[in-house]
Amino acid sequence: MPELTHLDPEGRAHMVDVGRKPDTERIAVARGEVRMQAETLALIREGALKKGDVLTVAQLAGVMAAKRTSELIPLCHPLPLTHISVELELKDDDPPRVEISATARTVGKTGVEMEALTAVSVAALTVYDMAKAAEKTMQITNVRLVEKHGGKSDYTA
Repeated sequence: MPELTHLDPEGRAHMVDVGRKPDTERIAVARGEVRMQAETLALIREGALKKGDVLTVAQLAGVMAAKRTSELIPLCHPLPLTHISVELELKDDDPPRVEISATARTVGKTGVEMEALTAVSVAALTVYDMAKAAEKTMQITNVRLVEKHGGKSDYTA
């Protein structure tokens, strides 16, 4: 069974010491979606929601959240991000949805998976917040890591 690195030998939570690890380029990609009724998706597409441009605001919220991940997740290291991108795409097929993808990069001693996941999560929450007047039954779903490179291991879903 893999070891949980955020627990010390006594089982208490602690921040992992990464000081002796070499700096390497780290990249992570996360995805998620906000499912909704077709009518709500149409309102987003038309820019007809009272709060404004949903996709731009959600994109900026995701970027801002990635930069503050260590303030939100207690045991995350603060990282100097070299890049963060958040993309949102409207999908009409079943179910209608906004698909969100975030890519985070750094050169450092620890990975950027949490930054990418945080960006997707906050972008999804922003879509919900901006469209909730039109529909309260939207579902934020399938938030996941799909790719990670750098450090000891690589991962592709």
